[in-house]
Amino acid sequence: MPGIKVPRRGSLAYYPRKRARRIYPKLRVIPQSEKAKISGYAAYKAGMSQAVLVDSRKGSPSFGQEITVPVTILDCPPLKVLGIRAYQSSPYGNKVFTEVWTKNLPKEITRKIKTKKVEQENLDKIEENLQKISDLRFIVSTDPMSSGFGKKKPEVFELPFGGNDLKEKFEFAKQFFGKEIKVSDFLKEGELVDVISVTKGKGTAGPVKRFHVKIQNRHAKKKLRHVGALGSQVPRRVKWTVPMAGQLGFQTRTEMNKRVLKIGEKGAEINPNSGFKRYGKIGNNYLVLEGSVPGTKKRFVLIRPTMRPKGSKIFVPEVKEILK
Repeated sequence: MPGIKVPRRGSLAYYPRKRARRIYPKLRVIPQSEKAKISGYAAYKAGMSQAVLVDSRKGSPSFGQEITVPVTILDCPPLKVLGIRAYQSSPYGNKVFTEVWTKNLPKEITRKIKTKKVEQENLDKIEENLQKISDLRFIVSTDPMSSGFGKKKPEVFELPFGGNDLKEKFEFAKQFFGKEIKVSDFLKEGELVDVISVTKGKGTAGPVKRFHVKIQNRHAKKKLRHVGALGSQVPRRVKWTVPMAGQLGFQTRTEMNKRVLKIGEKGAEINPNSGFKRYGKIGNNYLVLEGSVPGTKKRFVLIRPTMRPKGSKIFVPEVKEILK
């Protein structure tokens, strides 16, 4: 008689479970837009709290009543636009055509990269060769010195922005060239966003904690917190689908559809009396998102407009209070 087949135990979820290459992620995909606009922002995770708001979910038992929801508070120092990078399409993908850097480079940038030569002629070169160019992107840096925990070394990364017309994108890039981008230039209250971050690192873990495999009973001959067998007799190898011990956490993850509850410019409105634990006090701009955000405190978080919206894209809930 054929053997009894049962579904596999344990969830593979994301695979392979390798450590992230660097502590801050890349903004690889952005939603398409016809007009040129900013399509991403960077922030630091300060901590979590609770918000008191009016339940607006129709059919909910607490509809119209005050409820508390968990929220994540992000510290959002302004982003400095250091330069503009132009790409040219080739058979092997996009290649850098040229780039131009601003004259007013911050001193802290030398902690991260070597100072670049300012070539203002490249700006005219980009404008003259717009037909050859396939994409334009910002080169931005964070300002961690103005954050709550006072980090010295900034992050420098590319920030893509939307738009279909290259002429319009070029004029948009010149508008922010050498200036600062604030979170209010990117988001409005009530919008849905996706957050990209590196999760908490938990080191090496066994198959029970890593894949939620069922613990063996007391009749198991060798191990209890282990899979029953490493695989079948044929093929004569261990498949990658077998739950085994290995790295857990410190992996780049994207969580979708986080509602923006509040955008503020005075951190004193949201700071506890003694500051956020293991972070400090937020100086100026901050962002309150409904729900959790992957990563520890002080972790670098990328924000983009949602790619797969659920429900209304813009809905401003009635927030009564954010508990300190």
